[in-house]
Amino acid sequence: MGASEERDVSVRRRFDMADAAPLLLDARMSVTSWTADAERLLGYPAAEVLGRHAAELLVPEDAARVRDLTGQCDADRGWSGLLSARHRDGRALRLMVRVVPAEHGDGPARWVALLADLGDGPGWDMSRQVLERMAAHSPVGIAIVDTDLRYVWSNTALEQFGGGPAQQRLGRRLAEVQPGLDAERLEAQMLRALTTGEQVVGYEHVGRVRSAPHRQSAHSMSFIRLEDDLGRPIGVYYTVVDVSASYRARRRLALLDRAGECIGRSLDVVQTAQELADVAVPGLADFVTVDLLESVLKGAEPAPGPRDDADAVPLRRAGQQSVRAGVPETMVRVGEPAAYLAGSPPVRCLADGLSWSEERLDPMATVWTARSPGDRPASFLDLGLHSVMIVPVRARGITLGITTFFRRTREDPFDEDDLSLAEEFVARAALCIDNARRYSRERDAALVLQRNLLPHRFPELDAVQVAACYRPADELTGLAGDWFDVIPLSGARVALVVGEVAGHGIDGAAAMGRLRAAVQTLADLDLTPEEVLAHLDDLVSRTAREEGTGADTRTSGMQALGASCLYVVYDPVSGECAMAGAGHPAPALISPEGHVSFVELPRGSALGVGGLPFESVELELAEGTVLALHTDGLLATPGAARDQETGRERLRRALEARGQQLDDLCRTIVDDLVPTRPYDDVALLMARTRRLGAGQVATWELPVDPAVVADARKAAARQLNAWGLDELTFTTELVVSELVTNAIRHAAGPLRLRLISEQALICEVSDGGATAPHLRHPKTTDEGGRGLFLISQFTQRWGTRYTDEGKIIWAEQPLRAPLV
Repeated sequence: MGASEERDVSVRRRFDMADAAPLLLDARMSVTSWTADAERLLGYPAAEVLGRHAAELLVPEDAARVRDLTGQCDADRGWSGLLSARHRDGRALRLMVRVVPAEHGDGPARWVALLADLGDGPGWDMSRQVLERMAAHSPVGIAIVDTDLRYVWSNTALEQFGGGPAQQRLGRRLAEVQPGLDAERLEAQMLRALTTGEQVVGYEHVGRVRSAPHRQSAHSMSFIRLEDDLGRPIGVYYTVVDVSASYRARRRLALLDRAGECIGRSLDVVQTAQELADVAVPGLADFVTVDLLESVLKGAEPAPGPRDDADAVPLRRAGQQSVRAGVPETMVRVGEPAAYLAGSPPVRCLADGLSWSEERLDPMATVWTARSPGDRPASFLDLGLHSVMIVPVRARGITLGITTFFRRTREDPFDEDDLSLAEEFVARAALCIDNARRYSRERDAALVLQRNLLPHRFPELDAVQVAACYRPADELTGLAGDWFDVIPLSGARVALVVGEVAGHGIDGAAAMGRLRAAVQTLADLDLTPEEVLAHLDDLVSRTAREEGTGADTRTSGMQALGASCLYVVYDPVSGECAMAGAGHPAPALISPEGHVSFVELPRGSALGVGGLPFESVELELAEGTVLALHTDGLLATPGAARDQETGRERLRRALEARGQQLDDLCRTIVDDLVPTRPYDDVALLMARTRRLGAGQVATWELPVDPAVVADARKAAARQLNAWGLDELTFTTELVVSELVTNAIRHAAGPLRLRLISEQALICEVSDGGATAPHLRHPKTTDEGGRGLFLISQFTQRWGTRYTDEGKIIWAEQPLRAPLV
């Protein structure tokens, strides 16, 4: 027998019908049935093959052999051999062919041809025996179960996942082989593949197996249905691969991602510590505590380097979490001092800044927390804790506290990978805690700055009743660039100011404080609103030029560039109101009847940016009119782009619908129109106007004659007597005499004397001159120059303001008696 014949015999012996593609032939070897497997093998669709002679599918050399195949076939055993077929794409395929007779009764003879692809050579044919030998030695666990899900075969590799050798599995179900395993869930996947034919690939199962009872293992499993020649299900084969390492790596990355998302979402030290505990439970530990130095919680700077006196360092519980509701394992609540026994692991970690772990705690050992003298010492067994890690909270070379991780319900102890993960958790949280600590310190500084920059309370005025509400966008410092002010002016008048600086925090506060101080200084000069803004604009421009040449553009001068301001002056004697704006929205007016309108005020250019001169608007207000001065933040529409008209309409509706006291109204308006954490800072200043009664003001027109000085003194004395202010008569006569005498000597008419009884007694003398008086310090031998010097000594304050007709020199005396 030749080598070729021996090879054919060997191939025929190894031929397996389960691997073949069947097709049906009639007695003349014409194709009468074409299966999907045959189409996949040779590429021909059924329409192109049915009715054709089988020889037409072969290469020419083998086609001649098939022509007389009918005579060669044994009626009982058929024929088998190697043939080369022509694929539809033209390439030749080496096939193992078996032709067997089909049951036909009394009908014409038929044959079933089974075709198996041998590849490029006889060494690549795969019989069942070869496949079984491969599966038996595969590192992948493989098993076959029947339709009742009972084992009929498994390989050696499956034994590493528990359940014993293959012989012990035969005829048993998964729950019988591995008690305690989640067999119901796994058999559900088997039934899914068995009933639907759908392959279940890459199903991940996490649990404990007998080969590793103290550690969770992860396995990737695939389930595929087995079918007979007729396509009927006969069982399921599945594979098992240990993916515990990749599972733990994915879980580690997932926990780190969650830590990045959840830790440090605020600038609060305690909240950040609690976020650290929340993230670690239950993904890494069952019980976690975070203890920080008291100095850290207060925002102070801890001492750098190791601590030799760690036993005496005060710690406080900042966060804790447990898989059990209410954290029953702890003996210290959040916010309480956390004291540990001298020399205990927590104290050592705090001292040397190094992590420490213990895979298995001594169950009878007592916990490390210091106890009161009457407390019963608790053991780790009492708390159910069996494994621990302690990681110091360190940032920028400074130890801020310690974090302790315990396991209770999970049987597997902490290992090196867990310690590495815990250290990454704590390192991320440590930076956030340190940032929160630093920002807490800055916040305290900013709040101190705020208390010194914004008004603590408003002065008592007869001109207006005032209320204000302030809400910053900067949740860290509670301070921003918006400000408001109420400034008493001469003549019982009052200035109302609202402004806005673009910056936030300490930088914005410094710029705001600088502008507020400048406005107060300019207000003391008794300038008109447009003149105040013009001087303020010059100041901002000059300061920005001086400070803008440096490398740091965050100075207060640069922050003030582009700021806005609204300056309003109200006179309670005449009811006149004058206002001017620099890039600021106009105020709202609420009439005594409740009608709301907005002043037609030129917006003007922002401070320091240049533009047209500032313009003022004058109007007369009825008593009881409410002025609502505000910043842009009050008009911002939540969730939409800034639209001033929409914001005005919202403000109008809010103001019209209220009838509360001014303080309540101001707070309610801000609460209704502004969210708790607004996108922009909000300041609202509301002032209800008052008028001084006719009995509080006395006016006399005086001729330019020295003889009128005596008459002026007498008239003032009579008026003080009528007001019940006789104790101020001597000083008032002196002031009237000196002011009227100076006006007659150095100015021109007309002359007017006016007394106003308000929070102070105000004496005013107006004339038509434009020259300013100067305070002198006369020598003993000087005959004059003592008038203003005496006024400055006997009155609370005095000054000069200019009008269209000339100037007014005024002086104020505090009232010690109530008005009548």
